[in-house]
Amino acid sequence: MPERQAAALRRHPVAADEIRGTTRGTAPVPLSVLDLATVGSGRTATDALRTSVRLARLAESRGFHRYWVAEHHSMPGVASSSPAVILAHLAAHTDRIRLGSGGVMLPNHAPLVIAEQFGTLEAMAPGRIDLGLGRAPGTDGATAAALRRSDTLDEGADDFPQQLSELIRFLDDDFPDGHPYRRVHAVPGPVQATSPGGVQSPHRPPVWLLGSSGFSARLAGLLGLPFAFAHHFSARNTVPALDLYRESFKPSAVLDEPYALIGVSALAADEEKEARRQVRAAALSMVRLRTGRPGLVPSPEEAEAHQFSPLEEEFVDSWNANVVHGTPDEVRSGLDDLHKRTGADELMITANAHSGEFRLRSYELIADAYDLPTA
Repeated sequence: MPERQAAALRRHPVAADEIRGTTRGTAPVPLSVLDLATVGSGRTATDALRTSVRLARLAESRGFHRYWVAEHHSMPGVASSSPAVILAHLAAHTDRIRLGSGGVMLPNHAPLVIAEQFGTLEAMAPGRIDLGLGRAPGTDGATAAALRRSDTLDEGADDFPQQLSELIRFLDDDFPDGHPYRRVHAVPGPVQATSPGGVQSPHRPPVWLLGSSGFSARLAGLLGLPFAFAHHFSARNTVPALDLYRESFKPSAVLDEPYALIGVSALAADEEKEARRQVRAAALSMVRLRTGRPGLVPSPEEAEAHQFSPLEEEFVDSWNANVVHGTPDEVRSGLDDLHKRTGADELMITANAHSGEFRLRSYELIADAYDLPTA
């Protein structure tokens, strides 16, 4: 299956400059943003999504390279269940920054639907759209079954490559003769160029594979695709997965050498004490999620009033050990160290906090710490 997909990619290349970022200021690599559209207690989804617009504009004005949103379901504290809808809204409020999914969970959707959605986004914001794909459901098993209208979940390693191959063929409109989908077309898409008087955009959303283990790392390498690793919740697997990606990599028309970004949790504050308060509250949100009680992101005051059990304290300490937090200088140092340890080609920063204002301030401080430009 990877060989067939690689052949398809060779026929329809994506320009490497639509993948590789530009390093700005004193940052060691391009910096980007992963927005989970978090909803804090006492706040609404409307508040969270308005913050997303403000954050996307801030990221664009300060030289962050790309801005991704992730698909999650049945989580009250995360308002990003529909990445394509959010991206369309962000495209209308930005001009230059790349926008994408980090990611769309491919098993939850028909490949044709994804091709249509991202073809539409590409038509709205030509040359600015990334399509990041994951093979996990982005939720619990019951919710995944409800999404797929099935009592069984088919998440096998054999099924994801087949879904990926189908999606790429829809994006490129190149099913072979005799295939049952030969006359099925994703619109907007390449078929429009073959219609009388048709003119087609030269852009096609680059496909990224996302992962938190070795499966997608190896597949991305075999296909010569860019790879994004979820370091922010699978830190111990980061270096092994990146090594596997680089070892497996085969040059393609998309990339001549590997390109890997990692998602990293980072939160900067004017004072170290306040950063600790914020990340502890976010960690309490994760405690509740991991114990089957997902809810809104609690405030620091709620976290201070919470009686943590010994097991919860152990989880919080472990979780926050992988969150780069503190003063701007401390965060810059932590991100620099992480880059040195992993060799990542790009750092995608996610900031999980109760307050939208605090998240915005954190990105401003990180941008200042790296002398990123101001527009």
